[in-house]
Amino acid sequence: MPLYKSISVNSQTTVKIWKIEESYDELFRPLDLKPNSLERVLGMKSQLHQRGFLSVRHLLREFDYTDQDLYYDDHGKPHLKDGKSISITHSFTFSGVIISDKEVGIDIEMQREKIGVIAKKFVDYEFNYLDRNSEDYIRKLTVIWGVKESLYKLFSTPGMLFKEHFLVIPFMLEDDETVAWIDYEGKKYRYNTAFLEFDGFTCAYVIP
Repeated sequence: MPLYKSISVNSQTTVKIWKIEESYDELFRPLDLKPNSLERVLGMKSQLHQRGFLSVRHLLREFDYTDQDLYYDDHGKPHLKDGKSISITHSFTFSGVIISDKEVGIDIEMQREKIGVIAKKFVDYEFNYLDRNSEDYIRKLTVIWGVKESLYKLFSTPGMLFKEHFLVIPFMLEDDETVAWIDYEGKKYRYNTAFLEFDGFTCAYVIP
């Protein structure tokens, strides 16, 4: 089974990434899914989404959890029954899970030119240091989106907007980390975040 990467972020936090190479049947066969999880996966029209969903359950097994240990709240945020924090992501042929004693968020995105078209929808302050003519422009945009998405998953608060409430300070791609701020309803929150690139994808996550 292709566990692609395991990252020990700190003593309380681990990231695991799965490269989805198996067929739907190969992923489905070893799993024991809850009835509502089975209903969800069977109701998905895209086999890509089905395989992403199932690969996350394989990642849970890598952490010694099962599908029965996972549940979602009314905002769609995942939780573990033992109280540890979890965040989940999947994009095309990769999925990722981060688990920690503290609140976390993770996101994986494919690096695609189309992100440049929608940049003005999620970027404001960051345009001050981005160079649209740079060969790194798309990669940096993907990092910014991933960092903001990770923070949004951590907060899971309806009404938060990437462009207005999230800010990513300048960074170099070789740094593999940056600082992000949330400015929401008169309160400011500072977070250390990390990112890595592989096979044309970017993974970003919040460091607790």
